[in-house]
Amino acid sequence: TKYDAVSCREIRVLNKNETILAQQKQDAIRQAFRDWLFKDPARRERLVKLYNEKFNCLRGRAYDGSHISFHGMSPELVLREHQRNAVARILYGGNTLLAHVVGAGKTYTMAAAAMEAKRLGLCSKSLVVVPNHLTEQWGAEWLQLYPGANILVATKVDFETANRKKFCGRIATGDYDAVIIGHSQLEKIPLSAERQAAMLQRQIDEITTQLGLMDKDTPRFTVKQMERTRKGLETRLERLNDDSRKDDVVTFEELGIDRLFIDEAHNFKNLFLYTKLRNVAGVAQTEAKKSSDLFAKCQYLDELTGGRGVVFATGTPISNSMAELYTMMRYLQYGMLQDRGLTLFDEWASTFGEVTTSVELKPEGTGYRMRTRFSRFYNLPELMALWREAADIQTADMLNLPVPEVERKNVVVKPTDIQREMVAELGERAEAVRNGNVDPSEDNMLKITNDGRKLALDQRLIDPLLPDEAGSKVNASVEEVFRLWQEFASTKGTQLVFCDLSTPKAEKKIKCMTDGVAAVQAEAFSVYADVRDKLIGHGVPPGEIAFIHDADNEKKKAELFAKVRSGKVRILLGSTQKMGAGTNVQTLPCSGASSGCAVAAKRCRTDFADIQNKKECGGNRQWQNHYLRNWAANTKGKGII
Repeated sequence: TKYDAVSCREIRVLNKNETILAQQKQDAIRQAFRDWLFKDPARRERLVKLYNEKFNCLRGRAYDGSHISFHGMSPELVLREHQRNAVARILYGGNTLLAHVVGAGKTYTMAAAAMEAKRLGLCSKSLVVVPNHLTEQWGAEWLQLYPGANILVATKVDFETANRKKFCGRIATGDYDAVIIGHSQLEKIPLSAERQAAMLQRQIDEITTQLGLMDKDTPRFTVKQMERTRKGLETRLERLNDDSRKDDVVTFEELGIDRLFIDEAHNFKNLFLYTKLRNVAGVAQTEAKKSSDLFAKCQYLDELTGGRGVVFATGTPISNSMAELYTMMRYLQYGMLQDRGLTLFDEWASTFGEVTTSVELKPEGTGYRMRTRFSRFYNLPELMALWREAADIQTADMLNLPVPEVERKNVVVKPTDIQREMVAELGERAEAVRNGNVDPSEDNMLKITNDGRKLALDQRLIDPLLPDEAGSKVNASVEEVFRLWQEFASTKGTQLVFCDLSTPKAEKKIKCMTDGVAAVQAEAFSVYADVRDKLIGHGVPPGEIAFIHDADNEKKKAELFAKVRSGKVRILLGSTQKMGAGTNVQTLPCSGASSGCAVAAKRCRTDFADIQNKKECGGNRQWQNHYLRNWAANTKGKGII
């Protein structure tokens, strides 16, 4: 990418014409190198042999679980063929990813694998890590499958500071078939200080190696950024080695865990990686502490079990970036990456991927821009052969599960004049940010894109005093929900309505005394309340409308889901985070709607795939007589969706 300096200030402006010419030259150099590489017969033969020995040498094993007896399993429940085969893979193969579509029965597959591994002496104790709100549901389903199982299910109270050590002591001393905890609770069980120090030193060494591979043409910013990261890790290492900070906590190694199951593993995809690539979308160099912690524990279990002790499960292992495949391979196939010289991201990317530049919509939605992404695979057959050594892939087409026919529909509305004016303002603000004409504390791209998302949903989220336009996205959604409520009245068809913005908050009762009278501060505009009030105004009984946010504990959530399954609650509103994974209400849904995923936040792509499959998977009685509706509200026009 070519930038020009502007006057004497440290501001760079993209030179589009020079950038295009440079990229064309870059492509020509790459092609010339490929031509040269295979021109000499001796060199060609040597490199082809080396490549085949490294990457083109695998024949995937077919696992057959038909012989497994599953002692102790309820006779009322029978695993399907793909579940039995997946259990066989977990028992006889190495680390495994259950990349199974939603509705394929990953919960029962993992429970059966853990119980069989314990019975056969392949492990002594399994730790099952699931989304926080699903721990009790997992425990209940585990006991449905194995009524005699000895399992320990964690609660929020168990991991409070005063109770954590006692609970970890129960795990360490108990002979449990499995222990079920939440995602956030896993991080609260630390590895030993020695192992944490070794992990930090390994990261420092990786950065040092990466810096050594950089040449003089590497942007100085990239070098400085990696040096700062290394300095931060060195500081953490020094702090860790301070004996005064150590206490007598029970460490992960002391629990006796030798098999780790991670449900919804895509939640741990933000794992650190170091690369000389800069300004390449899809290659995030930020890290989440929970991901680094999980990676360290996977490394420990690899040492303990020889690469056979970790099982991931997710229906969306790759949802936003091709680099996520590398992350999953690091978790599950680190030894394989080491053997083939692919531990560093740049080595992996140069073997299997390519950076491409294309035109895409600007974040503020007011035009288009050139964007460079890591978005194309090379040598895909060999990459998939390596990947399938760990991944057990089961798609909806492969399983041929009995699912309903789905009608997909876009409800398109026209933007208002106010929305058009505001979109133009967003473009001006974005341009000012790019040119460095505004202090980041006053305005930045995060604020601009957030305002754009609000504006795309409803202009009253920007200013509650703006008019409620009759043809707005919210009003169109209300009309569609009401129409379907009437259409499916005879069968009590339910609807799941998703909106990620303007979610309901607990009513704030901020009181101030004025002449002895308490005044209550009014709440800002809420899309959820607006939709509910308008549906009630149309004639929908208030008791048939519910917000997922009102179910703030497991008991309330179970009661709410029971009402949805029975048809007592026919319209359930929620966000993808709270109503996505684990929302098993697919008995009566007739429709699913999305009206708030403006400019599709990355999380929506993963969660909404799960949401759609939840509505469309088996167990839904509506599809026997009707097809399901799956619709989304969008705004027509440049810059607003």
